[in-house]
This record gives sequence, structure tokens and C-alpha cells, in this order.
Amino acid sequence: MSEILKYLTQTWNLKKLVTLLSLFVLMMTSGFPLLAQQQRFPKPEFESGYTQPVTSMPEARADFFAWFDVLILILALSLITWLILKKRSRRGVLAVSVFSILYFGFFREGCICSVGSLQNVTLALFQPEYSIPLSAMAFFIIPLVYTLFFGRTFCAGVCPLGAIQDVLLLHPVTMKTWLQKVLGLIPYIYLGLSVLYAATATDFIICRYDPFVGIYRFDATFFMFSIGAIFLLLSAFVARPYCRFFCPYGVLLNWMSRFSKHHLTITPNKCIQCRLCEDSCPLGAINKPVPVKVMEDRPSATKRFIKLSLIIPALMILGGWTLSNFHENLAKVNTKVSLANELMLFKPDAMLPSVEIEAFKTAGTPVEELYSEAAVIVEQFYIGAWILGGFLGLVFGLTLSSLSVFKYREDYTPDKGECVSCARCLKYCPVEK
Repeated sequence: MSEILKYLTQTWNLKKLVTLLSLFVLMMTSGFPLLAQQQRFPKPEFESGYTQPVTSMPEARADFFAWFDVLILILALSLITWLILKKRSRRGVLAVSVFSILYFGFFREGCICSVGSLQNVTLALFQPEYSIPLSAMAFFIIPLVYTLFFGRTFCAGVCPLGAIQDVLLLHPVTMKTWLQKVLGLIPYIYLGLSVLYAATATDFIICRYDPFVGIYRFDATFFMFSIGAIFLLLSAFVARPYCRFFCPYGVLLNWMSRFSKHHLTITPNKCIQCRLCEDSCPLGAINKPVPVKVMEDRPSATKRFIKLSLIIPALMILGGWTLSNFHENLAKVNTKVSLANELMLFKPDAMLPSVEIEAFKTAGTPVEELYSEAAVIVEQFYIGAWILGGFLGLVFGLTLSSLSVFKYREDYTPDKGECVSCARCLKYCPVEK
């Protein structure tokens, strides 16, 4: 009997417990959430007078200001050219340099840049759907035109990248000629890569890795700020390290300046061979006199010319073949190519999809279409790698030949290609007008 009562008691408690739990769940799923919602999210009042704001997009920079920048560029180029060629004033160059740093650098935040416009022009040439702004085209062409007639006066103090390095030069050190030649090959490599990546609509690497634009905008990453700080620190001892050994636009200015008729001269009249200017150029861009006895004889010059005529084409073919073997590695920088490679290696059962893969699947683009576009881009890089390799082989061959060429000179003259018309050498010349 006692066992029966105990069983009934346990059964009654269990039923009671089940009943209480059922009532609790019912209240939590019906009444309590509604009360909680009323407390947390009260019913909105539509009579409060609130109106939805109109969505607006920030207006683009007006054309007037873009062409105003072009006008400032022309005025600055004209002024500094007059100061260099007519007034022969180093102080005037410094004044224009400070203005360029303040206006084109900090005020315009390095955005108006002839160096970076090289990529816009390349993209417009190879991608018909891209429409280049006329102001960007003007910033690309105008310094080249001035350089063709008057030398690299743009580099002297108008370019904010060169100006900030020039004003920081305190104790310049002399570099060996062979070291300058070797480091001078880097801008050609940089130029070729920037053209290749811009032509394939892959990236603007000049702007991405500009060491000074982040400083001008006060928004540089720690890595880029460190690179910029290193360049500025080097600028105190090595004259214009970025301009001489990295700037791709400087390659074009170098070519144009070699044909300039009204270029900066060290002396305003006849050179008196005082040798005071011999080591005055921190860039090592002064050609010293070469006496006749140093000149090589005609048979030796002919043999050297024949050897170079055979070596340079071989270097071009070797450079093109070598770089073409790395065209797939170069193409991986392109987002479509990298995404296609990632999809090909992706295994749904063994790994989680990346953000890029999820975004691609969400867009609904067929995988075959992506693979087709990536294949076209890789083919473009193959052709571009051959051209770039041949170009670098040509540059390397011409550089070797320039080290063995002896040109007869009577006076101290600036090297038209390497001279940036900074006017530092003028104060060393005792000859007056």
C-alpha cells in the first residue's frame, strides 16, 4: 500500500511539473515577448514631424578648378624656366619649390601629379572604354613640352615629389658612376611595369606606391609612411633618390631633355676652365672635358660598334624570353586572374570560401565567363612581358655602351638627360654675363 501511495505521489508531482512547465513556455512564447517588445521598441509616433532626408552624392571637383590647376602648372613652369635660363637664380628655384610643396603637395594633396598621369594616358590608349580627363592629359603633356625646349625645369622645382627632396638636401655625398648607372636602371623597370599594369587595367602602381602622397595627405599607412620617411632621410645626403632611381616619368623627361635647345648652362659665357664647378652637382650630372688623347681610334670604335650591334639584339631577345616565362606571376596581380586561380584551387569539402569567392557567387556571374576573361588578360601579360623584356634588354645594352663611349668635350657641360636644372652649380661659376 505504501508503495502505491509513493508511486501516486511521484506521478502527481510529475504531472504538476509538466503542467507548470507548459504554462511557463506558453507565457514566454506569447505574452512576455510582446511585453518585452513594447518596452524595448515603443510604437513609433508618425505625427512627430520627422521627414526622411534626401540622399545626396558629393559633387565632383568642378572643371574650373581642374583647369585652374593646369593654369598654375603653366605659370609655375614659365616662372621657373625664366628664373633658371635668364635670371640664373638658385633662390628663385627654391621659392618655386616651396610653393609647389605647399600647393601641389599639401593643398592639392599630391593628387594633381604628372608622374601618375602616365598611367591615365596608358589606360586611355589600351582601354577604349576609359575616358581620360583633359586636365590629366594636360598635366602629362605640358611638362614634356617644356622639357623638350628648356630642359627639365619641371623637375627643378615644380614637381612636388622632386621639390621636397631638393629642399632637404643638406650634405650631398658623391656616388660612384657605375653605381649610379646600375641604380639608374630601376626607373626603366618601374616604367615598364607601370605601363604594363595600366594597359591591362590591373593597377596604378605609381600612385599605390608613391612614397610622398601619403605624407601630403596625412593618411599614409605605417608601411608607406616608413618608406616616405626613408626617402626623405636619404634626401639629406643623397640628392633626389626617388627622382634619380625610381621615378618612371623622369625617364620620359630624360629623353625629352636630351633634345632641348635652350638648356641650362653652367657658365653664362665661355668656360675659363677654372674647375670650380667640377664637383658642384650633387647628382653627378656634369660632363667633364675629354681631351683628344683619350679618344679611341677609328678601328677600335668600329669594332666596338659591331660588337654592340650584335650584343644588344641578343640582350633584347634574352630579356623578352626571360620575362615571358614569368608572365603568369605578373598577371596574378590582376583581380580577375587571382580570383580565377583561387576558384580553380578551391575545394568546397576541404576549405571555407573566401570573401572574394562568396561575393563572386552572389553576383551570379558564370564561372566560364570569368575563366575566359582571365585567359585573355594572361595572354595580354604574355605579350606585354615580351615587349617589356625586350625594352629592358635594349636599355641594359645601351647603358653598357654608354660606359665605353668617349665623346670629345672642351668645356664643363651639364648632362642634358640627367641634369634636373636645380641651378646649384651656377654659384660656383665666377664668370658673369
